Amino acid sequence: MSTIKDVAEAAGVSIATVSRALHGQPRVSEATRRRVLTVAADLRYVASPSAAGLATGLTHAIGVVAPFVNRWFFAAIVHSAEERLRRAGYDLLLYSLGTEAEERRRAFSGALLRKRVDGVLVLGLHPAEDEVAALSAAGGPVAIVGKDVPGWASVRIDDRAAAGCAVRHLLDLGHRRIGFLGGETDDPLGSTLPGDRRAGYHAELSGAGLPADPALEAVGGFTVRGGYAAAERLLQLAHPPTAIFAASDEMAIGAVQAIRRAGLRVPLDVSVVGLDDHEMAEVMDLTTVAQPVGAQGELAAEMILTALAEPGRPLPAVTVPTGLVVRGTTSRPTRRS
Repeated sequence: MSTIKDVAEAAGVSIATVSRALHGQPRVSEATRRRVLTVAADLRYVASPSAAGLATGLTHAIGVVAPFVNRWFFAAIVHSAEERLRRAGYDLLLYSLGTEAEERRRAFSGALLRKRVDGVLVLGLHPAEDEVAALSAAGGPVAIVGKDVPGWASVRIDDRAAAGCAVRHLLDLGHRRIGFLGGETDDPLGSTLPGDRRAGYHAELSGAGLPADPALEAVGGFTVRGGYAAAERLLQLAHPPTAIFAASDEMAIGAVQAIRRAGLRVPLDVSVVGLDDHEMAEVMDLTTVAQPVGAQGELAAEMILTALAEPGRPLPAVTVPTGLVVRGTTSRPTRRS
């Protein structure tokens, strides 16, 4: 069985150069890379990940820290990031934290990831200053999706502006009693997203001269079931809303079902607009504010790969655009509504 030493001797290069060439690392000319690949194929040599780590100090793995993996947004981000990393020869190590404080402490301490990954991708969390410092000290670049953190690469949307776009659409249609489905004010994940989307809702109402009515706001927990229950509560008001803005498409889908089961029509009796452009949004004919979810995962992965290849390069902070997609769940309020 051939070894990496055999490949290095046959190609006339060092063992470290062979390792870099086989794993797509920088500081190897294209001619040398082709020669090494040809020799490795002739000798039927298969690179060992552990041996590569010893030679280069790299694990060829990227850690992903996410609160959940069974929710669409996080699953879509992980899928797109994994595809990009796999093409570059990297494996992905996934850490799903849930809402457990101890799991979060372990992940952000850096001890869990140190020497196991070359970089870290953080999804949908808002790390405290001490967590940022600890994870940064673990070694390797860090990229985050959903938040701008100094010292880390980041990719996000403007949540306030996206929410404002949804509410503005309903206001332009003539709705004045607009309900809101969102998350807990004190988010257990430490994310600013629920608060930012609620703030965008309030800002648009204020701009239209409409006071915020706490009775029109309900917590849906960013799930279909939660959106259904929250919409039910709003529909039972003495003066229910003529339109609902749900801060995620999953809550919006639940709201549509609740409205229909109450014997009302969408959008003639109650309009609904969501946010995300979930993979089911088009099937449900849901009006929404679309964000490029898959592109955010791929872009974050690309940021980590660039930082590994060019360590001195400044880490970027990118805000990707969102846009209103009008479908069949919104219309002008009717006399009945």
